[in-house]
Amino acid sequence: MTLDKLANLARINQLKSEPPDQTEFNGMVNSAKTRLHDAQIEGLSDNGRFSLAYGAAHGFALAALRWHGYRSTNRYLVFQCLEQTLGLETAKWRVLDKCHKLRNIAEYEGLLDITPQLIDELINITAELLSLVEKLGPVEVV
Repeated sequence: MTLDKLANLARINQLKSEPPDQTEFNGMVNSAKTRLHDAQIEGLSDNGRFSLAYGAAHGFALAALRWHGYRSTNRYLVFQCLEQTLGLETAKWRVLDKCHKLRNIAEYEGLLDITPQLIDELINITAELLSLVEKLGPVEVV
């Protein structure tokens, strides 16, 4: 995994370099774990499950970015950095990027066009993110 792309994004002000914080990292991971768990509750609406799983995926992706000492103000960018922060396959972060676009359409246009298969794929990828984030270990203090 190369972090050169993250440093380049910081140089062009797409990411902000900021020392990681263990408490912040733990809070992000714990919040995302709760959302992932809740997204798998039987009986919730597809919209609710999608929203919870998307929130969990974003939380894990943001935690990974913060673990590496970067912060982003652009929600979509944290998914695009997953290849560098967690070694996630391109095809998987692109599914998350697609979900981000669907989430924006729902937020700004009131239309959420999702399928149960997409929700299942989102939940599976998010569970993988959890596993990868947990493998990062404690935040290294610089």
